[in-house]
Amino acid sequence: MKLVLWLLSMALSHHGAGGFLVHLASECPLAANGSVLWFGFAFVFNKNPLVCYNDHDQLFEACDMGLLHDVAVDMATHLNWDADWRQRMAGGRQACQSQIQRLWSRTGQRKTPPSVRIVSMALSNPAGTMHLTCYVWGFYPADVRVTWLRNGSPVEPTENGLSPALANGDWTYQTHVSLLTTPKPGDTYTCHVQHASLPEPHQEEWGPSLSPGLTVKVSVAVVVLIVGLIVLGSGLVSWWRAPAPGYSPLAGHNYAGGST
Repeated sequence: MKLVLWLLSMALSHHGAGGFLVHLASECPLAANGSVLWFGFAFVFNKNPLVCYNDHDQLFEACDMGLLHDVAVDMATHLNWDADWRQRMAGGRQACQSQIQRLWSRTGQRKTPPSVRIVSMALSNPAGTMHLTCYVWGFYPADVRVTWLRNGSPVEPTENGLSPALANGDWTYQTHVSLLTTPKPGDTYTCHVQHASLPEPHQEEWGPSLSPGLTVKVSVAVVVLIVGLIVLGSGLVSWWRAPAPGYSPLAGHNYAGGST
């Protein structure tokens, strides 16, 4: 390690080096199935790789082809002679294989179920047309299937169908699918979502509601009906309690005809 520091000091004192920042960087690139592709390690000078470790050949190599190339070659040569650094690289490769799988199981192999919501917007042209959008978000992995159903039957979406899944930046994704339709009373529209995290497809339903003007008319009709029922009920009670026409109870008799 002292030798490496001495070589770095040579690099830093090199004419034209100016201000400097040195750090060590390691990486474990993964394949789509989570397997480790290679182990990477580098001495980085001023954000530029100076000496890199070739995992295939298990050797350090100069990766700076500019002003510090000769210094990088000397560093790589001495690092390849150093048994401690060779052992450290072997440990790094082993750590990649053993630790990355636990990380991959908590990240790449995890399954997060989606949230689903339907948003509707009425269009004036043509009259009665609705623009329905099914938003699906917060899911992982990215593969998802979203379809529209009308009264249980598949309906082709509009606007080029399902939009590509977009990354949210927190290891989850979002997408949406839209539909232009003219719903009829009693119709039911269903956003059908299939995802690896769901034991069975999620179904979000939407149905056409009454227009504001029609809602007011229905509300008034309901109120009038209730008032009419109350008046009718009061009239029936009064009629039932009233004495029969042309009959006047005698003294000491009640309405039912019994004597006191």
